Amino acid sequence: MNHSNEHISGVESLAGFDRAPEVFVTNFHRRFTGVSATANAVVSGQKSRLKLCLVGDPLPDAPEPLSYQRALRSSYQRPSNRPFSIWHVRRNIEMSAAIFARDILRLPVRIVFTSAAIRRHSAFPRALISRMDAVVATTETAGSLVPNLASVVPHGVDTQKFTPADDRFLAWQATGLPGKHGIGIVGRVRAEKGTDLFVESMCELLPTNPDFTAVVIGRAKPEDSAFEKALKAKIDARGLANRIVFVGEVPSHELPSWMRSLSLLVAPARYEGYGMTVLEALSSGVPVVAADTGVYSSVIEEGVTGQVVPIGNRAALQHAIQEMIQYPNKLHKAGQLGRSFAEQSLSLNNEVDGYQQVYERLWDGESFRDRHAA
Repeated sequence: MNHSNEHISGVESLAGFDRAPEVFVTNFHRRFTGVSATANAVVSGQKSRLKLCLVGDPLPDAPEPLSYQRALRSSYQRPSNRPFSIWHVRRNIEMSAAIFARDILRLPVRIVFTSAAIRRHSAFPRALISRMDAVVATTETAGSLVPNLASVVPHGVDTQKFTPADDRFLAWQATGLPGKHGIGIVGRVRAEKGTDLFVESMCELLPTNPDFTAVVIGRAKPEDSAFEKALKAKIDARGLANRIVFVGEVPSHELPSWMRSLSLLVAPARYEGYGMTVLEALSSGVPVVAADTGVYSSVIEEGVTGQVVPIGNRAALQHAIQEMIQYPNKLHKAGQLGRSFAEQSLSLNNEVDGYQQVYERLWDGESFRDRHAA
C-alpha cells in the first residue's frame, strides 16, 4: 500500500484509547471534496458517541488524523469493548486499504462502505464493494445498485452550522459583491454540475433583474479549465463580468457564511449522486431551484421551498429562476419554510443514528455479505 506515506499527520497519537478505537474513519484525499464534507459531518456527530480515529488527511471537525501505517499498527489489538474495529470507508483507495488490513494482514477489523452513486459502479469498484462487510446506501436507488446492503441512511445536514442569516441583505453586503441579492451555484466548475446552464441562465436573466448578482463558488480542475474560460468569455461578451462572479473554491469553514448570504441556490447538475449543497441551502434558509437528479425532488417541496426542473433543460431552469426571484419577499418566506423542513427532516442526528445501528448489528455478529456478490 504505497499511499500510506502520503497520509501522515504531525499528530501520531492514540491518546485516550487503552486499546484500538471502535471505528476508524478514512479520508484519503487532500482536497475537501463532497465526500470529505459528508464524512466530516458524520464524524462531527460520531466523535462524542464512539472511540473514533480519523485516518489519512485532516477534516475540519474530526480528531487529528493518524497515518495509515499507524492505524494498521493500532488495529492489531481489538477494542476493549468490541470483538473488532470497524473501518468506515467511502472511496476506492480506502476500500483497498481496508481490505489489505483485513484480508492480507488478517487484522480484527470489518469494513463498512458508504455508497451514494445512483448509476451502476464500474467493474473495479464493484469488485471492491463485493468484499465489504456492510454497505450503507444514501438512497433507495443507490441501495438497489450494490451488494452487501445493510441499510439506507440518507445524508443529514448540520443545522447548527448551516443557519439562516439574521439579515440576509447585510450578509450579502458582507461578501463585497454588488447588488442586493445573491444567486449562487456551489460545486466544481464543470459540465456535469451544470455550471454552463447556470451561467447561460444568468446571462439572460440578470439584465432585467438589476438587484441580483450571480456567484459561482467552486474550482475548475485543470481538465475543465477550457470549459471555465469559455464561460467567462461568454460573460464578458455580454458585459456582465461584475455581475456573474467566479470566486473559486472557498475554505470549508467559510461555506456556511457564503450559503446564508444567498437569496437563491441553483443546482442544475446533469448528474448528482446525492447533493449536499441543497440540504445546506435549505438549512440556511435559502430556497432552491434544482435539476431532477440526486435527492433534490425528495427534499424540495415544489412551489414552496423551491422548484425542480428536468435535467439539462435550460429553458425550464431559467423560467423557474425567474419565477422565484421576481418577488423577493416570497424568497424569504420560502427560505423560512426550507429551514423548518431541514430542522424536522434533514437532521445530521438521523444519519449518525443510522450508522450507529449498522455498527451495532455488525458487532452483534450479523452478516450482510451476499452469497453471490460480484
